[in-house]
Amino acid sequence: MTSNTLLVYCDNMSSINISENPIQHSRTKHIDIRHHFIHELVENKIVEISHVSSEKQLADIFIKPLDLNSFLNLIKFIGLSEY
Repeated sequence: MTSNTLLVYCDNMSSINISENPIQHSRTKHIDIRHHFIHELVENKIVEISHVSSEKQLADIFIKPLDLNSFLNLIKFIGLSEY
C-alpha cells in the first residue's frame, strides 16, 4: 500500500475477490456499475481492500441491530467503553 492509497476494510471475502481478480470480472457483468467502478479503483491502486472479521466490523454498530455482547465489544473496540 502506498501513502496515496485508500484502505477500505470489508468482511465479505467474495466482494474482495471480485474487486481484485480481473478474471472474475467477465463473469460478473450483471453486477451494478458502482462495483465495476471499485474494481477499476483497486486495479489502478487508488483503493486497497483489506479483510476484517465480522466481529471487528465497526460499521455494524451503526447499520445493524446487534445483540448486547456484539454491541459491547464494538463500543469497547472504538474506545467508547472500558467494559
